[in-house]
Amino acid sequence: MPQNTTDHATFPSPHQAPHFPIDLSIIIVSWNVWDLLRACLHSIEQSSRATNDATAQVRSFGPPTAPCTLEVIVVDNASQDATPDLIPSQFPWVRLIRNTANLGFTGGNNGGYALSQGEFVFFLNPDTEIIKLKMPEVAGNKATTTVLTESDSLWQLFAAIRADQTIGMVGPQLRYADNTRQDSRRRFPTPLTGFMESTWLGRMWPQNPWSRRLHLVDWPTTFRQDVDWLIGAAMLARRTTLEAVRLADYTGPFDEEFFMYSEELDLCRRIKQAGWRIVYIPEALVVHYEGRSSEQVVAARHIYFNTSKIHYYEKYFGARWAALLRHYLLLEFRLQLFQERVKRRLRHKPILRTARIEAYRQVIHSGLNGRTKNP
Repeated sequence: MPQNTTDHATFPSPHQAPHFPIDLSIIIVSWNVWDLLRACLHSIEQSSRATNDATAQVRSFGPPTAPCTLEVIVVDNASQDATPDLIPSQFPWVRLIRNTANLGFTGGNNGGYALSQGEFVFFLNPDTEIIKLKMPEVAGNKATTTVLTESDSLWQLFAAIRADQTIGMVGPQLRYADNTRQDSRRRFPTPLTGFMESTWLGRMWPQNPWSRRLHLVDWPTTFRQDVDWLIGAAMLARRTTLEAVRLADYTGPFDEEFFMYSEELDLCRRIKQAGWRIVYIPEALVVHYEGRSSEQVVAARHIYFNTSKIHYYEKYFGARWAALLRHYLLLEFRLQLFQERVKRRLRHKPILRTARIEAYRQVIHSGLNGRTKNP
């Protein structure tokens, strides 16, 4: 099986009319979620077809009369489950990259990107499934007669971005496992947004204007629309766009100072600053079983989430805003620690309280000044 590499992939500038051997590369970074990854790969299998060479790690997708080519790269971040052993036998068309350490979402995706060959790149979480759709189509010459033809969300996304050179990235409508909609469109945060989003203040005042603005509450979700950024579970981008905004120190488009969380926000901000459009495509549906990797390391999840938020603030709003946000978030964790200690003393779910106390202690000890150890 191919091993991970730090070799840098060099691509032509957007003005050179580049030629790519593959139309679409799907990159999936996985860590100890074999059951979910298997379902994700099955959904890709159902949205694509094997080529004439059964051993090839290239598949085709789209209309049979004008098929496009597809490669799938799974970057395994040193999983301890069955992932590295079962992918070669169950999905021989998948290219597996084995990392010897957990490089996070950003490092894993950058490594996969450097080895990919697609003109377009689809960053897809392992806890997702691409949904096939039944589309109405007029039969014969009678507009009143319709039949249902099978389409799929992968093609919906790909066709949308390929058809418009001004679009740098597209994303689908996300659904939870129970088929309810997961909000995946966003406006860029303002300096006050970080104090209201995923915080106690935000939970006490859920209708605050900063959170409503962030989540585009004033815009319906039923039509295609330009947005500031998209949730990173499913982002399909043009490679020339990613190359235009790629930071010099990295082999891929993500800033690896964000181990995980806020990395898609940062990437989308650079894409928009470079003049590309980002478009939400609600006709494409992807199920997202959110957060299964990060659930395995609760304290690390809190640290990554909040340090990434602070890093974003320092990068775009300055050191003073970042310091203010850090002090506020640490205050919240101290209050939560006090609350959990009181509940444990009252013998309310003591096992749960002890686990939370330990997690909050680790967060406070980190000072939210940088990364914790990789899980």
